[in-house]
Amino acid sequence: MKPQDSPGDTATHLADADREGDAGASRARLLGQVGSQLADTMVAEVAAERLTQILVPALADWCVVTLVDDDESRPGRRRLRDIAAWHREEQLRPVVQDYADARIAALTPQAFLSRAIADGQTVEVRHGARDALQAVLHPGPVHALVGQLAPESLAVLPLVRDERTIGALSLFRDAARSPLTPAELRTLREVTGAAALALDNARRFRRQRDVATTLQQALLTPPVEPDHVQIVVRYRPASEGARVGGDWYDAFVQPDGATILVIGDVAGHDLEAAAVMSQLRSMLRTIAVVTEAGPAGILEALDRAMRTLRISTMATVVVARVEQTRDEHQRGEARLRWSNAGHLPPLVVGSGGSVRTLTGRVPGTLLGLLPDKGREEYEVVLDRGSTVLLYTDGLIENRTRSLHDGLALLRAALDGARREDLDHLCDRLLTDLPAAAGEDDVALLAMRLRRDLQT
Repeated sequence: MKPQDSPGDTATHLADADREGDAGASRARLLGQVGSQLADTMVAEVAAERLTQILVPALADWCVVTLVDDDESRPGRRRLRDIAAWHREEQLRPVVQDYADARIAALTPQAFLSRAIADGQTVEVRHGARDALQAVLHPGPVHALVGQLAPESLAVLPLVRDERTIGALSLFRDAARSPLTPAELRTLREVTGAAALALDNARRFRRQRDVATTLQQALLTPPVEPDHVQIVVRYRPASEGARVGGDWYDAFVQPDGATILVIGDVAGHDLEAAAVMSQLRSMLRTIAVVTEAGPAGILEALDRAMRTLRISTMATVVVARVEQTRDEHQRGEARLRWSNAGHLPPLVVGSGGSVRTLTGRVPGTLLGLLPDKGREEYEVVLDRGSTVLLYTDGLIENRTRSLHDGLALLRAALDGARREDLDHLCDRLLTDLPAAAGEDDVALLAMRLRRDLQT
């Protein structure tokens, strides 16, 4: 027969259960916080910084997050990089940052961080961590930093993803605090699993994003800039994944000296869109240079070429041509002829500051839809100091804002643009206008007729 618990035993069991329940709730809250805080960023440094501030002071007095990167200068080798550090005491945060900046160069093969990453196993020092840490670091300023921080215990946990160690989490406790308990270490191992997933995803994203941006920039060569105009271009890729896209700009000179300006957008945000964009851009350039046609003629020839080559991807484009006769030069004027194939309308800021939207009598159809139909062409006179702006929809449209509202905001943002440096203007528009930055890629081309206009 099982003996009954005494009232004292029952109270003890209830207290233990309460403590276990509290510990379980705290553990669940911490893991939930790690998951939510790290999941909504694709920047490894931001994720690591958030992680340190979650763990300090909950499980440590200070900590450092390390990533292991492939060393591009030495194939097959890997290098360590401390990307975040935090201390519970504000006055010691600069010291911890100095330690993180210095310790990688001071590591010996016996260093706890080196061992944890090499073996993929947790390394602990439960007492006397200050002296133990100094003993496995090369002599130098880092020793004095360890002395200031004075850790009594430490634990280094590897960050493992797909059986590959991608970094480490180093946690330190002061003398006023006991070493990590087995339960806390179990919690930390779950934390490192979530952190490794988030940091690895962020690192892969950055690598893919760098490749995408490099590819896009290779496809978008720098514009030619004649003496009589200043041309500034910008391209910003979407931030959602490795999204190369179909947005493009171009500026070049035809054999007769006229300057051609182009902005275009191929549907899609993938390699196929980028490939079609590159093809259309090259075809348009060739047609413009070989035929010396105007904007409408260039688009008509491009329509026919798309039909012949069976390019069915939807695309929009504006082609504009800056021209000037001798009489116009004497008057300080030039002409802009343009034709629009379903793209957003160009904007012109006059030398007096007025903003004009360049719309035609009828909306132009998308490229390739009606290859036998002629294109409309329009003309506007530019005075010295006028600015022409060509752009793609990522600048003004997003999930919560219509093109109409976005265009109104763009026009308002151009107030005072005539007095603004052209590079600064383009940077400001990219910073201020997209309400959901990175939702779509953006191409931007601004041209200003120089005040010292010459043929």
